[in-house]
Amino acid sequence: MLDDIRRWLQERNIDEVEGLVPDTAGTARGKIMPATKFCKEEGMRLPESLFLQTVTGEYAEGIAGDVEHDMVCVPDPETIRPVPWATDPTAQCIHDCLHHDGSPVATAPRYVLRRVLDLYEAEGWVPVVAPEVEFFLVKPNVDPDYELEPPIGRSGRPETVRQTFSIDAVNEFDPLFEDMYDFCEAQELELDTLIHEGGAAQMEVNFIHGDAMSLADQVFIFKRTMRETAHRHNIYCTFMAKPMAGEPGSALHIHQSIVDKKTGRSLFANRRGGDSQLFRSHIAGLQGFLPAAVPLVAPYVNSYRRFTRYFAAPINVHWGYDNRTVGLRVPVSDPQARRVENRIAGADVNPYLAIAASLACGYLGMKLGLRPSKPVAGDAYKLPFTLPRDLESAIARMRQCEELIEVLGEPFVESFCAVKEAEYETFFQVISPWEREFLLLNV
Repeated sequence: MLDDIRRWLQERNIDEVEGLVPDTAGTARGKIMPATKFCKEEGMRLPESLFLQTVTGEYAEGIAGDVEHDMVCVPDPETIRPVPWATDPTAQCIHDCLHHDGSPVATAPRYVLRRVLDLYEAEGWVPVVAPEVEFFLVKPNVDPDYELEPPIGRSGRPETVRQTFSIDAVNEFDPLFEDMYDFCEAQELELDTLIHEGGAAQMEVNFIHGDAMSLADQVFIFKRTMRETAHRHNIYCTFMAKPMAGEPGSALHIHQSIVDKKTGRSLFANRRGGDSQLFRSHIAGLQGFLPAAVPLVAPYVNSYRRFTRYFAAPINVHWGYDNRTVGLRVPVSDPQARRVENRIAGADVNPYLAIAASLACGYLGMKLGLRPSKPVAGDAYKLPFTLPRDLESAIARMRQCEELIEVLGEPFVESFCAVKEAEYETFFQVISPWEREFLLLNV
């Protein structure tokens, strides 16, 4: 394995290597080192407490066990890529995290996804996923007290009206997207389409369907690529779920299907081309367990601002055929491409954890033989909320779901919930402008 990496680095005259570990938030942690040193190492050493670090840089407390030991971070040769924007020849490689005895670190997001995929493997099932990632381009914002604004495009003007699916609105940022495509091609990120979404300078990039771990890796790399590309054009790219008031939120939709490992045939369609019972059970699992898995697909206090009626985001776990108002949409397709689109996850997710959660819920539905509700043909926004409305209640619900804890692993769920609770407590100490505006002199 290390020989393959050495050969790859030597063939490209790589000087430097970025060793990457996706943390709980889905951002890149790790070390940068000379390629010669990287080739001599048996693996990076990083503290296991990395997975207890909150998005504010603090650490969650009160977790059982000793988390101060170092992990052995082992490079995955399938993930080595160039860093196309680097000045000197530089590579990046995603690492898996192991204990010194070779056992996996249960709190590592990449392992959590692998754990779920192993359950599918044991059944002879192969998940196929296709993520769709939404994001906003905004003016640089160096003072968090100021609201975000759309950036200036080639015309010299910001967007002021809805430009959904507009080609010309995308072309406003042609130089940026040309760099994005060049960087993604160099890293072998398999992008499909680029479209303008409903928000001001809000875009969506779709990925070609494929292996779940590979796609999680690609989304992880794409996020840092997109931020870097935007910086080079004096623009910010944000994957916040709800960055601007009055604008739609940003999602990470997950299309998912299952094929038979031996035959490659879709298990979501029966011999006559209709929905299979396994497909219906998969949807039922998503309906039954996604409300408990919401912290993994809506991980921050801001995430819940996206769940708003009539704002292009779901508020419940109803399902339907070609219905964009439901949380679980079944697109029109031929039988082999039969799939369900999970529309609940926000763009702010850790892609490993969001995909793991979505597949875990479907897996439980199939194993338990669950049956879904009737598909919704009308407007699901008129139906009641079935998703948690805030992070605190979502965490409590996740802690109570024994089936989900068993699939994802108790050590991970314990540490993840501790991180989210620490983040919530930090947020709760902040007094918002709304409170000062309406309560200061009126109560």
